[in-house]
Amino acid sequence: MPKEPTLPALVLITRWWAVASLLALIGLGLAWELVLAPIRPHGSWLALKVLPLCLPLAGLLKMRLRTYRWLSLLVWIYFAEGVVRTAGDPPQSSRLAAVELALSLSLFAACALHVRWRLAVAARRSGSDA
Repeated sequence: MPKEPTLPALVLITRWWAVASLLALIGLGLAWELVLAPIRPHGSWLALKVLPLCLPLAGLLKMRLRTYRWLSLLVWIYFAEGVVRTAGDPPQSSRLAAVELALSLSLFAACALHVRWRLAVAARRSGSDA
């Protein structure tokens, strides 16, 4: 049985970059709405906003290309929330929104680069097989 070819280091780095950014975004969302600056005292139901971010975690760890693609679209919802809450929330919440913006952009960049480099590797391998 032939051994699966290994992926370049850059692809693996973007995988862990995406996983780290996703976990940080989940952690930020939970901490923000439950402890750091909740809309209501003692936390709010807005913490449930991180549930959609939990779904792609398994796909990222299994390196499913489709997951990276749709996550790069989903993350813009969190970017938009960060933009809105940076401008209109109290200072503590605005700072957290700025962190959300940075993490959203980081996650998007990691996903986009991962997809790009995986497709380049696949094209090179299929070209060398011809």
